[in-house]
Amino acid sequence: MKQQEINYWITAMLKKHERVSDLNITVGKSLQVESDGVLVPVEVQPPVTELTPFQAEVFALNLIGGNRRLLRDLVNKGSCDLSYSLDDRVRFRVNIFSQKGYYSTVLRKLETKIPSIDGFDFPTAFEKMAKEVNGLVLFTGATGTGKTTSMAAILNRINEERAVHVVTLEDPIEYVHPHKMATFNQREMGDDFDTFAGGLRAALRQAPKVILVGEIRDRETLEIALTAAETGHVVFSTLHTIDTGQTINRILGMFEQDEQPQIRNRLVDTIRWIVSQRLLPRIGGGRVAAMEILCTSLRVKDLIINGETEEKTFYNVVRDGSAHDMRTFDQHLLELYEQGLITEEAAVSYSSYRSEIKRGLDTIKSARGERTSNIDGLHLQEEKKDPYGSGML
Repeated sequence: MKQQEINYWITAMLKKHERVSDLNITVGKSLQVESDGVLVPVEVQPPVTELTPFQAEVFALNLIGGNRRLLRDLVNKGSCDLSYSLDDRVRFRVNIFSQKGYYSTVLRKLETKIPSIDGFDFPTAFEKMAKEVNGLVLFTGATGTGKTTSMAAILNRINEERAVHVVTLEDPIEYVHPHKMATFNQREMGDDFDTFAGGLRAALRQAPKVILVGEIRDRETLEIALTAAETGHVVFSTLHTIDTGQTINRILGMFEQDEQPQIRNRLVDTIRWIVSQRLLPRIGGGRVAAMEILCTSLRVKDLIINGETEEKTFYNVVRDGSAHDMRTFDQHLLELYEQGLITEEAAVSYSSYRSEIKRGLDTIKSARGERTSNIDGLHLQEEKKDPYGSGML
């Protein structure tokens, strides 16, 4: 296989379906793309019914292109991350990994158009995040839930409104920001820095006002991010947690028990916003993001310092914090359902508390004059006379 054949496969995979997010190259399967969250096969000429180990390996090595660092990572660590461009028209974030002695490749399609807060109908809280001058802003959720897109929209607003130096540390670079009012220096792991912790430590000497760290993966990176947030920088980053409350607990869990009181105090001083995201199937095709948003308030600070109790939880504080632009997943899911963007089944499946979401759904359906239950046809069993005269059975 030559490079031209590799690019032909990629081009064909992109054209076969709408809203393609990922390309999947796995031994024993045909070429596949993920469209609206579902893997679907792609036909090419000549046909590829089942990828052979040789085809999968040649595909992977063509993307690596002889890069010794990537080859070393693949051999020693079992996987490597890189970016790949198709004739400067389409860019991909690529992960190549070994499984059962074979190589598999997943290419995540990267959007070339910089997202905007208005264009994506992001909440007004994003506009406030773009105005932050220090502190820590975290985006959390599973891989592929749109965290990078959300942060790119906020950085785009900063770029349009503030004359500041922005340094990004990414793995790999996804959205390429042009210089507008802000000055952007975007660095890619592997080519420009070795680890997020190392890149972030260096960034503190590069006079930025805004720092984006692709992901907080370890305690060292977190400690440097906290230091940066405490010394007059606003730091944007991501964590793999399922909601805002778990994010605080995950951070605390990176430290020993005797260190946690100090970390709690540092978090109170540095955390500005936490946004958790989930992607849901949209009615009519495509996907829509549900977001849980936490903003530091007196009640949130009290929970960070003293911890949660049965009566006081992050969920309850976020649920009652609309005055501070806060909302839970369940509240946002109900909004999306009321707007006709998602189904009732999706709202229930992606909710945090099913009993809460079901009560909200019943309220919405009742206001619409719709049935709120599916128990039609049930009736009391007919009473039968006791043949022995002792009453009803």
